[in-house]
Amino acid sequence: MNLKLIAKNPTARHNYDIKDTIEAGIVLFGTEIKSIRQSKVNLKDTYAIIKNGECFVYGMHISPYEQGNIFNKDPLRTKKLLLSKKEILKLSNLIKQQGLCLIPLSLYFKGSFVKLELGIGKGKKLYDKREDIAKKDAQMKIRKAMKDRIVSLFHCFFIMVFYCTFTKYILFLVSALKTVFPTFSTFITSSVSNSFLIDDTE
Repeated sequence: MNLKLIAKNPTARHNYDIKDTIEAGIVLFGTEIKSIRQSKVNLKDTYAIIKNGECFVYGMHISPYEQGNIFNKDPLRTKKLLLSKKEILKLSNLIKQQGLCLIPLSLYFKGSFVKLELGIGKGKKLYDKREDIAKKDAQMKIRKAMKDRIVSLFHCFFIMVFYCTFTKYILFLVSALKTVFPTFSTFITSSVSNSFLIDDTE
């Protein structure tokens, strides 16, 4: 089934160590769906909790639909997530036993249905965030070095191609001149050869 991304949580993986993910449906009103189709939704600072055997997401901002009028809902209203009882029980146990939390990662269309990708993870400490930043910086430097190396190799390749082509052209020209002006063949051949040879004494 085709997936169409609507929005991503820009800080989720930076602030949390995501150990697993789960897909959930979400209860929405018509005007909210119309706003979502226009990508007018923000997942930053969102979180989900399990309460009374049900799962809810908080902080998800869906902008009011321009033509919704009285049918528009509170942009930050609490929204119920659709999960099976088995899934909710599993998540509840993970939260209680391992101290994990539920973080919305992305919102997307799966066919004609809106789905929310929930991350199951634990908040990162400051040194974990610094380590992630250092890793990203190192990866960027490696990619840049590889790019510069490739550009340098292509540059050398084109120089070699140009030099070989120029040399062949000169030799062809010498051959033609030898045919047309045989009296000057010895002088021309000697001059061209000397320009391309390296003195062994250097």
